[in-house]
Amino acid sequence: MDQAPGSPQDPQGPGDQEPQDARSLPTCYRHPDRETGIRCTRCERPICPECSVDAPVGFQCPDCVRSGSGTGHPATAAQPRTLAGGTIAADPRLVTKVLIGINLAAFLVQLSVGDRFTDSFDLFGRAWLSGELQGVAEGQWYRLLTAMFLHGSYIHIMFNMLSLWWIGGPLEAALGRARYLALYFVSGLAGSALTYLLAAPNEPSLGASGAIFGLFGATAVLMRRLNYDMRPVIALLVINLIFTFGWSNIAWQAHIGGLVAGVVIGYAMVHAPRERRAFIQYGVSALVLLAVVVTTLVRTVQLT
Repeated sequence: MDQAPGSPQDPQGPGDQEPQDARSLPTCYRHPDRETGIRCTRCERPICPECSVDAPVGFQCPDCVRSGSGTGHPATAAQPRTLAGGTIAADPRLVTKVLIGINLAAFLVQLSVGDRFTDSFDLFGRAWLSGELQGVAEGQWYRLLTAMFLHGSYIHIMFNMLSLWWIGGPLEAALGRARYLALYFVSGLAGSALTYLLAAPNEPSLGASGAIFGLFGATAVLMRRLNYDMRPVIALLVINLIFTFGWSNIAWQAHIGGLVAGVVIGYAMVHAPRERRAFIQYGVSALVLLAVVVTTLVRTVQLT
């Protein structure tokens, strides 16, 4: 049967004609000239095959991939982590290099300015200096920190900086920058606090040895955790302890204080359970720091 013009079967009839745009596919939001039938499973924007990224379900657009892991968690959740849970950095020794640079810069200032600079920032409890009582007991608590970056001779700084490079670099890579810094400074302050508590109040002390012995202690814990051969680090530690107690003019209190703090913090760093890792790691560091504050207060009361 012939079809009458304008009948429902007439493709040219006015009731059946659709706009060309209604029948076309959407275009990629990044490439408007490309039609696509794919949509991002997160934001539902159309994406072409070149822009689509495989996801556990469907595909995602590049913007959603950059802003998140695809599971609703922040992008950092998908980043690789160190053994202790720290972020893996492009330069895993950067903090160690900075610490060495600060120590060397402070030593150059010591050489340039002389004893006037050293006496203003080294560690002692309470003594007459420049005609007045000075020291930690007189409110100069900053000496507990600044003494960690001063050294008494070329041999002193050379030995400490070589130890910091050999021990600190690998430890920084294993812990991550933030945890490594917490270990370094809290161990150094623990060494300063024990020196302040036990040494004669007028006996000056300086050097990064407390912090470095903290790194020794944490390295021993880490190697034990990884089932590595402990003999090299034990031998190195024994040699350092022999120098500590067999050599004059060495603040053994700083070495022992830093070592104990390093072992305690290091154990928390590498043995904390994953689900509460950061809380335990920084919590233990805070407790050791609290012990430093209490020790300092007790000694200050004794001296004043």
